[in-house]
Amino acid sequence: MWGDIAIAFLLAFITSFVMVPYTIKLAKKVGAIDYPSDRRVNKRPIPRIGGIAVVLGFLVSAIYLIVTMSIEGSLELNNEENYKMKLLGLLLGIIVLGIFALLDDIKNLKPWQKLIAQIVAATIVYIFGIRIDEINEITIHPVLSFILTIGWIVGITNAINLIDGLDGLSSGISLISCISLLIIFATNESPLISIILITALAGSISGFLPFNLNPAKTFIGDIGAQFLGFSLATISILGVAKTVTLVVLVAPILVLALPIFDTIFAIIRRIVKGKSIKAVFQADKGHLHHRLMKRGFSQKQSVAILYGASATLGMFAVILIDDGIWKALSFALIVIAVIAVGYKELKDFKNEEIKSIKENRRKNKKEDNEK
Repeated sequence: MWGDIAIAFLLAFITSFVMVPYTIKLAKKVGAIDYPSDRRVNKRPIPRIGGIAVVLGFLVSAIYLIVTMSIEGSLELNNEENYKMKLLGLLLGIIVLGIFALLDDIKNLKPWQKLIAQIVAATIVYIFGIRIDEINEITIHPVLSFILTIGWIVGITNAINLIDGLDGLSSGISLISCISLLIIFATNESPLISIILITALAGSISGFLPFNLNPAKTFIGDIGAQFLGFSLATISILGVAKTVTLVVLVAPILVLALPIFDTIFAIIRRIVKGKSIKAVFQADKGHLHHRLMKRGFSQKQSVAILYGASATLGMFAVILIDDGIWKALSFALIVIAVIAVGYKELKDFKNEEIKSIKENRRKNKKEDNEK
């Protein structure tokens, strides 16, 4: 199994890494460029369809492993779980979502058009068998199962898309989520196919991330961010299929708690400010990363803070599943205590750094004026 996991990661990494430069060239040809604006933090035009490389890396790796492992007999697709149909549904969902997301990156679709595409893609995977239909051995009513499944997939798809506001943010948080889910899957007898898929996803993100970290050479775009959210949501359903207890179902929610919280807070904030449901689709600068930057943190610092928060939540989920609630809570309390102790010093360090930058700017300006 571990050899296949290593292959899944490396093949996805290599494919994604090699394909990124081609997506940059393609973006310039089709006009998929993210230009600076009041709501954007980039100061120069950046290609924004780097997510194509992530999708290709995932698909090449996943398809290769599924085919070879099926031939070897180490992966049974035509069993009672009918993974053959589920995987076909996942592929079709990715294709439908990918087409509309790519169009959005090039032509800028309306929010309701993107939402319809997400619902259609989620419905496809539901029809093909990827669904939340049982908790603690209690079968859920088909209508409730459909609502929960579609809500989860569409919700996480948008959550990752909305948090995609700084260099390397959505891709990095998605990678941390993949690693957390991989540990949970590998230690809880989850289906082998879910372990292979989450590893391939982690590999494809890792191949893209060097081009996306600040200063970014390319953005992941809607095609990448929506693909990440969609894949994380569907693979998490596959991963808990054999151990569907309430605690195990909570794990993916904890792993993805940061983008989930940011999305819920954004919906409430926009409705309150806009005083209508339509305001939900109006972009603003109230996301977590925007708030951190308003407090004086740089892009790199803001991303690092959110990486740390995401990793902490992921580790909390891992400990909760493996060792229980008390150890998970004690871990969380220790992290909070350490942050509380170091917060003042970090704040003072940040203020000194900002003061130093301002002084250097004034000094340079004075020298320029003297010249």
